[in-house]
Amino acid sequence: MTDSQRVPLVNPVLDSIGTDIVAGVMKVGQTFTLTDIERKFDVSRTVARETMRTLEHMGLVKTSPRVGLTVLPQTSWVSFDPTVIRWRLTNDKARPAQQRSLNQLRFAVEPIAASVAAGAATNDERAEILALAHRLVELEERPSSRVGEALEVDLKFHTLIFTASHNEMFVSLAPSLLAILKGRSVFGSQKRNPIGKTAALHVELAEAIKAGNHVDAQNISRRVLLDSRDEAEQLYR
Repeated sequence: MTDSQRVPLVNPVLDSIGTDIVAGVMKVGQTFTLTDIERKFDVSRTVARETMRTLEHMGLVKTSPRVGLTVLPQTSWVSFDPTVIRWRLTNDKARPAQQRSLNQLRFAVEPIAASVAAGAATNDERAEILALAHRLVELEERPSSRVGEALEVDLKFHTLIFTASHNEMFVSLAPSLLAILKGRSVFGSQKRNPIGKTAALHVELAEAIKAGNHVDAQNISRRVLLDSRDEAEQLYR
């Protein structure tokens, strides 16, 4: 097999090692080499080296001469990296801590983003946020035959709130913070109903943003986040 044929294997190799690190299967301080990667996964040196570089970029390992790769503690990880978050959410052991961290940070950030959006959103953004909220009401009353549509609309709604704040820092945080929605839908108790009976609150939030009401937008956003039993239970742990 040529290197060009092996290179696509880098993703599953990376996923396997990354998941083992965030789950604690590979312990802090454990060392391994490029040769270990090649032999374990039957991949080329090119794939092993690219895997090493990506893990190092994420802060999961450090490399040093004559040692190879050393697994680093969680304090060194790039916690906002979407791939690191995905690995933690898909692992049974790592998932609870990742869900709790995302819930707490989202609760701290999203209500402020909603408040800012109430003043900064364009007319088109206000209209779209409200339209998405009404669509959630429709989906709550008459669930779609298309699997995942409610989650898709909910993600668009909350992403647009961050976008409509026109604060580049909030916007950059959105993909990481909103990963909790996918995680809750796939792994949580609300798998069949990702919006968790909060559609009416979404409309109230959209109307507050449309009206430019900063205080209501912030308060209703908090109510939306707290309305989920799973999220509320984890928020103050």
